[in-house]
Amino acid sequence: MSGEDQFDYQQLDELLHSRIRTAIVAVLDGVEQAEFSYLKKRVGATDGNLSTHLRKLEEAEYIGVEKKFISRKPVTRYWLTEKGKIAFREYIARLEEMLKGGE
Repeated sequence: MSGEDQFDYQQLDELLHSRIRTAIVAVLDGVEQAEFSYLKKRVGATDGNLSTHLRKLEEAEYIGVEKKFISRKPVTRYWLTEKGKIAFREYIARLEEMLKGGE
């Protein structure tokens, strides 16, 4: 990366460059899968806000979703897809490059 490109914000994944979506993906990167309630607790978002961001990540195929009923109670589980894992790793790498830009 040339010196001129080191701070080019356009190199960051716009979908992941949201505090809530970054937090969701970071949590999912550390677990095999997580239920909605677990993500809500870890991320600290409201139901509606979390749902909106999860939907965007699902539409981009960064996360997978499974909805089912357990003892008549709806349970939704999420996991990071391979595409999501790659995107997250690239996002982190680009941030690290930007932080080292002054060296």
